[in-house]
Amino acid sequence: MATPDPHDDTSADYEQFEKELLAQDRDAARVDTSDVDDTTARSLVDDLIDVGVVTPVPEDRVLVHEPSGTTFDSPTQLAVFHRGWAAARAADGEGE
Repeated sequence: MATPDPHDDTSADYEQFEKELLAQDRDAARVDTSDVDDTTARSLVDDLIDVGVVTPVPEDRVLVHEPSGTTFDSPTQLAVFHRGWAAARAADGEGE
């Protein structure tokens, strides 16, 4: 009896294929946050404060993203988070 060639084994091909498709889906849904500089972040955070989405807590020096309850000590971190959060809600059809 001949020994099977390990290169002919395709039993795990479907797993690799599924991983590749999931990676492509994540890449397609990913929001580009590379354009969030300090000025853009500050402007976005100021707008979010004005509409009540973000609450500043001066004594703790943090910003609270009210819909998620997440706190941030950096306007840039908050801006990047909010963009991703808003994109995820839009993808789910919930809107911003």
